[in-house]
Order: sequence, then structure tokens, then C-alpha cells
Amino acid sequence: MMNPAMLFKIKGMWEQFVQNHPKFPMFLNALKNSGMGEGSIIEIQITQPDGQQLKTNIKVTESDMELIEQLKGMM
Repeated sequence: MMNPAMLFKIKGMWEQFVQNHPKFPMFLNALKNSGMGEGSIIEIQITQPDGQQLKTNIKVTESDMELIEQLKGMM
């Protein structure tokens, strides 16, 4: 179980993150509305200040969806 003080701290950090990056929560809402299922591909790319790029992707499996549902239940 999480410490309530830690939850309060994380809430404040999330609010700052949202203020700094308002498009990200809009992306999460769009994802929630359109859904993501088994077979979906999640791709992540990081471009560092010097231009170097790191990129990966995963194909969502049935067990991934089970984990996502469990995490959603915690929120």
C-alpha cells in the first residue's frame, strides 16, 4: 500500500507535468476513448539534445492487457 504523503507528492508532480506538457493528457484521453487492444503497437522514441535517437516498440499481448486493466483498477 502506498504512503498517503507520497500520493500527495506524486499528485503535485503530475499537476506540474500536465502544466508543462498539456498535450500528453489529451493524448491519454484520446487513447482511452479509442481504446488499445491486443495486437496494438506501442512505439517510443527519444531524441536527445545532440540529435541521437533511441527508438523501440512493443506489440501488445493478452497478458499486457491484463496488466493494464489491473493498473487501471488501482487508479
